[in-house]
Amino acid sequence: MKTTLKLALVAAAAVAAFGAHAQDFPAKDKTVTLVVPFAAGGPTDRVARDLAEALRKPLGATVVVDNTAGAGSSIGAARVARAAPDGYTLLLNHIGMSTMPALYRKLSFSVPNDFEYLGMVNEVPMTLIARPTMPANNFKELTAWIQQNKGKINLGNAGLGAASHLCGLMFKSALQTDMTDVPYKGTAPAITDLIGGQIDLLCDQTTNTTSQIEGKKVKAYAVTTAKRLTTPALKDLPTLAESGLKDFNVSIWHGLYAPKGTPADVQKKINEALKVALKDPEFIKKQEALGAVVITDKRIEGAEHKKFVAAEIDKWGAVIKAAGTYAD
Repeated sequence: MKTTLKLALVAAAAVAAFGAHAQDFPAKDKTVTLVVPFAAGGPTDRVARDLAEALRKPLGATVVVDNTAGAGSSIGAARVARAAPDGYTLLLNHIGMSTMPALYRKLSFSVPNDFEYLGMVNEVPMTLIARPTMPANNFKELTAWIQQNKGKINLGNAGLGAASHLCGLMFKSALQTDMTDVPYKGTAPAITDLIGGQIDLLCDQTTNTTSQIEGKKVKAYAVTTAKRLTTPALKDLPTLAESGLKDFNVSIWHGLYAPKGTPADVQKKINEALKVALKDPEFIKKQEALGAVVITDKRIEGAEHKKFVAAEIDKWGAVIKAAGTYAD
């Protein structure tokens, strides 16, 4: 009886301490670490640094960005999955959250089960571009050229599991045409070789391709969104769906996560701060400059965010398994 009473008192004390922690979050003397599972200077890092600044005021704490790159974002994600569930270590990740379960068959964590979903941040459209010497002048001519050159086409990407790699896999699947994947260590060298004519095609984010399209250093054929874009340099590009690839819709989205078990009150505070940050005019301006669209729909809520990622896991899992491409 005494043992039972002691256990009950310990449990009650733990619950009280947990509640007090949630009530006091964030403490004045502590910073929030936003883990970015990619190298500094890349598109996700830029989004993270903009978000960290926008979160600072509504959250009432300094938010620092910590780059933990490698293995298609799985190293940084694993770090957050193992972190203390107190709200002081968060993860900003992109579409990699939905592709890791298929790309990496021996993950040390579970994407659906080891994180709390705090809300989505933005979406970045993608563009299909080609070397400047490509003879095709529109998407119809490009598909004809692809059919005529089967077995000789080089399709670049920024590395296994990168956005460009995933878009390329879907593009090949939609056309039912095999192409030689040429992986690079990042988008910059891939675009350099595309401009130089060493590879033929690349599908990548507008954050990386818009300036190249504006400068006419590459040929652009289509965007991967459901609707045409309004960006001046891209507004005349058709969508791949309207060009004949039915249901081809790919965007690189970013979401915010905490370790599983983070108190509900802490999650709520972070989500409320996120909602304020996403309405910050300066943050919106910076995202528009990157070619990104800030999330305003119901996916800003944790439950809807999780539901969306689950659907994305199913979508990309099928594409990756069909291609037989794995990272382990």
